[in-house]
Amino acid sequence: MCGIVGAVAERNVVPVLIEGLKRLEYRGYDSAGLALLDAKHHIERRRVFGKVNNLVKLLEEKPVHGTTGIAHTRWATHGAPDELNAHPHVSNDTLALVHNGIIENCEEMRAKLIAEGYKFTSKTDTEVFVHYLHQQYALLKDFHQALEVTAKALHGAYAIAIICKDQPDELWLVRKGCPLVIGVGIEENFIASDKLALLPVTQKFILLEEGDVARVRKNHIAIWDAEGKPVERAVSESSLTADHVSKGEYRHFMMKEIFEQPEVAQNILMRVFDGNRLRPEPFGEEVQKLFNSAKQILIIACGTSYHAGMVAKYWFESIAKIPCQVEIASEFRYRSPVAMPDTLFVTVSQSGETADTLAALRLAKKMNFSGCLAICNVAESSLSRESDATILTYAGPEIGVASTKAFTAQLITFLLCVLSLARLRGEEVVLYKQALLTLPVLLTEVLNIDEAVRQLAHQFIQKNHALFLGRGVNFPVALEGALKLKELSYIHAEAYPAGELKHGPLALVDHEMPIIFIAPKNNLHDKLYSNAQEVKSRDGQLFILTNDPAAYESLGTAVHMPSVPEILEPIVYTIPLQLFAYHVAVLKGTDVDQPRNLAKSVTVE
Repeated sequence: MCGIVGAVAERNVVPVLIEGLKRLEYRGYDSAGLALLDAKHHIERRRVFGKVNNLVKLLEEKPVHGTTGIAHTRWATHGAPDELNAHPHVSNDTLALVHNGIIENCEEMRAKLIAEGYKFTSKTDTEVFVHYLHQQYALLKDFHQALEVTAKALHGAYAIAIICKDQPDELWLVRKGCPLVIGVGIEENFIASDKLALLPVTQKFILLEEGDVARVRKNHIAIWDAEGKPVERAVSESSLTADHVSKGEYRHFMMKEIFEQPEVAQNILMRVFDGNRLRPEPFGEEVQKLFNSAKQILIIACGTSYHAGMVAKYWFESIAKIPCQVEIASEFRYRSPVAMPDTLFVTVSQSGETADTLAALRLAKKMNFSGCLAICNVAESSLSRESDATILTYAGPEIGVASTKAFTAQLITFLLCVLSLARLRGEEVVLYKQALLTLPVLLTEVLNIDEAVRQLAHQFIQKNHALFLGRGVNFPVALEGALKLKELSYIHAEAYPAGELKHGPLALVDHEMPIIFIAPKNNLHDKLYSNAQEVKSRDGQLFILTNDPAAYESLGTAVHMPSVPEILEPIVYTIPLQLFAYHVAVLKGTDVDQPRNLAKSVTVE
């Protein structure tokens, strides 16, 4: 992790590499660097700790020029986040290499290479790859063969891009478990870990598949599959433009993406509704076949997507009357799960490249599930391509590391799945459909409380801890609210079902502990009100999101929410929690779009 860019052209590629790195900054990283072949085919390398702007400053002091180069932003896995561990890594002034992913047998291979005379200057697993490749190239005298031998010898998941002084007008690539794309130009070609990095220079892309090795020249692209056979991979044209990754009038991408949510909701609903009628097979024939055979649901996801799955569990069971379980992907893959008959296996991921979720899918495909369905925001992702069918969430590019519109898009998509399955099972869904069609207007309305939430955020600048409480389907919303606050502001935050207060968390409550209640006036309102009184009697500071503010006037600070159909509460009540986390982070001066230590797409364990 986290970002790869490369180019081979007639022109100086440094500006292309820097612009590509800037467009990948949203993924999260701690160092940056590039390497080029100069006019004499010598490798020139520049690396820095910190942001891409630090690299830009270094290049102003020590400029480099070249027509073939690679660049990288690194999120530390092996070794500290510093300049020595930053990519690219070099072997014997012959090869330079950038790498996303993890080499699992790196320590064993490092020991062998040291015994054979190779000197390591970093703690990274990446340096093992470049030195082993150099060794094999020296032995075999054939770069392609050396790369294939190296890829087989080094275990793990990775995307690799390489330049070699003996191959001065070529980029070499290998993809194993981590995404890589080739951007097709005119008399120039490009590579990246995400096509968003290349939108200023091309909208034509080739997606490498698992095990592919590629050689990219400025006027030719050659690809070999996992068995070493030459293959043709389709060229697709992206509808995205460079403007899709612009903040526009907003200070941060996150705020822009929060305010895009009504439009995202409208776009999703327009695809599956014909007027006010849900289409017979709203997600297509392949998905409908999976629904037809499903007698229960197992949802697998990580982080925010896991919270979306938790909300969906309430909906599947209460509306569609179908049993549903939700598991964290990293736990599922390392126990001995049992596949119950006629269970639909559902994976959820914004990027479709989440390592643990992909690994869980690959395990599931060896088991007796009735089918594997992906809910994903990226059509070309590994998750989409490896599943039996995919439902796209159509959230558009999400640049902020902390997910906002992708989360609500997942919730809307899940609710549509629930309604489709409920209808298939003979359940009445008319009122739910009518409620869902009001969602874009409701999301626009709830965004109007932004200023009230911003004022509330001022009370949290000096806080170090917070509790979020909800009941029923709004408990996962509390979990998501706590996650957003800790991600963005670095305030320790936890979430509990409000009914669990007396079973431990109440011990934390005093006059300095803020507690955020998600309190719509629904069938659990009286229970939640009692929980709020328990907190108030211990001098806790209450902040309540509710459409019944008068009920809570004597207990704490109420934020007045619009009245919404109960089925839509998890979606609508998520918005002020996103705004709250955003404003607290801005007031505390943290990096809103790129929180420390986090990456947008978690492509390693």
